[in-house]
Amino acid sequence: METTNSKLNSPASAKGIEQEIDAKGYFIRQKNVFTTPFGEGKDQLPIEAGRYRLIWAKGCHWSNRAAIVRELLGLEEAISINLVGHGKHEQNLGWEFVYDENGIDPVLGAQFLSELYANADPHYEGRTTVPAVIDITTGKVVNNDYVWLTNYFENEFSSLHKPGAPDLYPIHLRNEINAYNDFLYENVNDGVYKAMFAKSIEAYNDAFNHLYAALDSIEERLAANRFLFGDYVTDSDVRLYVTLARFDTYYFKYLGPLRNRIVDFKNLWGYARDLYEVPAFKNNTYLQDMAKSHRSKSGVFMDYNSRFWDQLDYAGIWSAPHDRQTNSADPEQKFIIKK
Repeated sequence: METTNSKLNSPASAKGIEQEIDAKGYFIRQKNVFTTPFGEGKDQLPIEAGRYRLIWAKGCHWSNRAAIVRELLGLEEAISINLVGHGKHEQNLGWEFVYDENGIDPVLGAQFLSELYANADPHYEGRTTVPAVIDITTGKVVNNDYVWLTNYFENEFSSLHKPGAPDLYPIHLRNEINAYNDFLYENVNDGVYKAMFAKSIEAYNDAFNHLYAALDSIEERLAANRFLFGDYVTDSDVRLYVTLARFDTYYFKYLGPLRNRIVDFKNLWGYARDLYEVPAFKNNTYLQDMAKSHRSKSGVFMDYNSRFWDQLDYAGIWSAPHDRQTNSADPEQKFIIKK
């Protein structure tokens, strides 16, 4: 496959969030460019076991949800996976395969994710984002559409699911799930970023108020329901969980004075721990890594994570008992199993 050196050839490698701030200080997330859907029709990406590689990052909740769903559905053999992070360079070169030997993805032969974006479009001008699905046969990014990616895994890739895979996107709830996912995106998933990246107090207050109004409504919804749509986990639960997992471990540092932490919401906190018990959620949630501070422990004034991230047992905290099963008519089962 053809690769390019992102340090020399990728205009996207040094792009930052600042290009997504409007004149009033509001954060307006860039649109996804590689959005060709998966499927069996013309002008769709073919469903083939072993053809695609999912690239994601520990701290990125957009990509974390794709990693969770991939494991829940048993797609490990059908879709390979790798992690990216940030290396130390004078210039911001974007996501890098920092966990691999010599910093090179062993399947794709690339050092930076931007190389694979450049393979697909040498003139790409946006940020190189995760999740990114790479066509291994070409070394090109073919889909970075986090909005629909888990739904593709759940629906279009169903022929490659493991026996007894859960139905996370049941047909009878699909319209309701889509609508609720839109609500979660605007107010929670992207809501935290709208507050963290706001460059005016107007934009910050607007995002902050919408975020907490949404959390309050979800807290109320979970008072009677074990999960967002009742007794069983759906795609919407994955999308909410990944934001909750980052709220008290990482996001809090950038959100300003918090009205509540997630642990202060009785139902939300129990709900998050209920999901964390599921191996696919736990295996793909790097709580300690997300909390890790990259500052040296020197000086008197240090933020909370710089002082304590390595002294806290996040896995133990998240494994504390809960009573969420009492809200279910089927307490021993968290999933609708496909027949």
